[in-house]
Order: sequence, then C-alpha cells, then structure tokens
Amino acid sequence: MSEDRRLDVLRAIVEDYVATREPVGSRALVERHALGVSPATIRNDMAALEEGGFIAQPHTSAGRVPTDLGYRVFVDRLSTVKPLSTAEQRAIGTFLENAVDLDDVVDRAVRLIAQLTQQVAVVQYPSLRRSALRHVELVAVGARHLLVVLITDTGRVEQRTLELEADLDEAIVARLRAWLNASTAGRRLSELPTVLASVPDAFAQTDEPMVRAVLRVVEETLAQESEERVVLAGTSHLARSSGIDFARTIGPVLEALEEQVVLLRLLGEMAEDNAAVAVRIGRETQHEGLLETSFVTSGYGDESGASVARVGAIGPLRMDYPGTMSTVRAVARYLTRILAG
Repeated sequence: MSEDRRLDVLRAIVEDYVATREPVGSRALVERHALGVSPATIRNDMAALEEGGFIAQPHTSAGRVPTDLGYRVFVDRLSTVKPLSTAEQRAIGTFLENAVDLDDVVDRAVRLIAQLTQQVAVVQYPSLRRSALRHVELVAVGARHLLVVLITDTGRVEQRTLELEADLDEAIVARLRAWLNASTAGRRLSELPTVLASVPDAFAQTDEPMVRAVLRVVEETLAQESEERVVLAGTSHLARSSGIDFARTIGPVLEALEEQVVLLRLLGEMAEDNAAVAVRIGRETQHEGLLETSFVTSGYGDESGASVARVGAIGPLRMDYPGTMSTVRAVARYLTRILAG
C-alpha cells in the first residue's frame, strides 16, 4: 500500500469528519475526494489505518473516525498553516490596534479568537517574570504623597500611591527617578532585587526614609503583579459539541478550564515546543478533563522578539485544525506588533 495514498485517505477522513460530524465511509471518500483508486482499495487502506490506530469504528457497520494519533499525524503533515485572507488580516489588525491599553488588548484578542475559531479562546497576560521594565515614573501628588508608576516593555502599567511621613523634596525625587530609570530600564524582574539593593549612599545621606519607601513599594508591586494570569472567552461554544464530541458531558472540560493552574501548566509546556504554532491533542494534554479536547497555542513577544506569553484556542478533537492554527498564529503576530510598537 502506498504510504502517500494512505495519508491522503487519512486526511480525507479527518476533513470529512470535521465538516460533517458523521463517521466517514469508503463510499463517501470516493464521492467527495479524487483519490484515484477504487472503493475496494480505499477500504483496504482504511483497514490498514484502523489497524495502525489512526482511525476507529465507533459502531458496527458505521464509518470511521480519526483517533488522537490520526489527528496528530494530520496536524504534523500540514506543510504550511493556511494564510488568512487580506480582509481577515485587515479586520484583525484594525480591531486590535484600536485598543487603548494592555487590558483592552487582551480582552479584544480573546474575544476575537473565540469569534473566529468558534472555540474557547485563551490569552495569557505578559508575565513580569518574562517582561522588562521600560520606565519608572515618580509623581508628587501632594506634599506627602508620591505616585509610583511602573511601565513594562509589554505594555503593563502598574501604579501605587505612597504616603510619606515628611514633605517631599522635589530635587531628591528627581534624582531618585533618574537613578531608577538608569539602573532598571531594560532589566528583567529576576535582576531587579540586586539592582534595587545597590542604591547609592548619596540617597541614604539625604532622605533615607523616602528612598527606602519608594524602593519597597517598587519591590512589592513587582512581587504582587508577577502572578501569571489567563483570560478565557467563548466557553459557550462547547455547548454546541455536547453529546456529539464528548462521550460524557462537557462538565469535566469546563472544570479543567476553570483551573488556571492547569492552563498555565499547558501553556508553559507548549512554550517549550519551539514551534510557531503548538498543538496538544487529547491525551497529550495530560489532564483527565481535557482528554477529548485539543489545544492550539502560539507565543507573542516583546520588543526583542522573545515570547512573553501565549494565546490559544481549545475545542473538541473534531476541530478545524488548519483554520484554528492560522487564526491563533495571526492574532499572536498582531499582539507582538502592537506591544513592540
């Protein structure tokens, strides 16, 4: 049996099953696909694919459906991710570029992925652990109140108001602001404790309480905001698959999606795949509640091009993989462009 022909038969079964939600038989393959062989040959190929674990027969006398392994081979054999149309690319760019801040960007991105893929969309916030400080601003908002603003290279803005015991000295504030920006700009979170501990003696000799208070609030802000976060949208799309794509109920899937630690673990593992678009299928997710789902993700980056977080879509195994992969990659690229801009 021809290896290429067997893969063509598998591809046709996946495409038909995704489109129709019905097990695929040899007659349907002959009618819908120009495979260039007889129905008997196709049946022989399907028997071999079933023996190899790529397809399965859910019921006696029924057609065949892809298995996890079949979907995996199908995804791995995709030579390229199909490009979005010019209109689709323009619509994505316009929708995301109109965002006013990082929270708005994340909200728009997750709603956009859910709408375009008709799956559950996931967007991970850029983590301060993988972000760098772009700027620190100190703004006097009264005689004894100082606003501390931290701006990262991924667009996150964190601010805290500091109440002091003595009146502010504008000259000291200006010098401290200059030193902080000269010392911390471009530094990763992991580097900052050492940097902040090396405050020049000149500050300690002038207004030590105010300087120590500012450094403390910077450290506390970074520690508090370094927690990983993900945002979901489109969980209602799973209801369309209830009873069709899930042998049980969608309850275990929804419970798994509510556990951010599960999603963060998967996102972290998929970041290590070193692929433009990573796909985990069924048991590859290594979570009982997600055994009947697939997870498609892509990383988005900062000014240097390094990936700081991921976006993705989760849906049933019977997923439009080419379309979902294309959408997720496109949104990730636009996020990178926006944050780097």
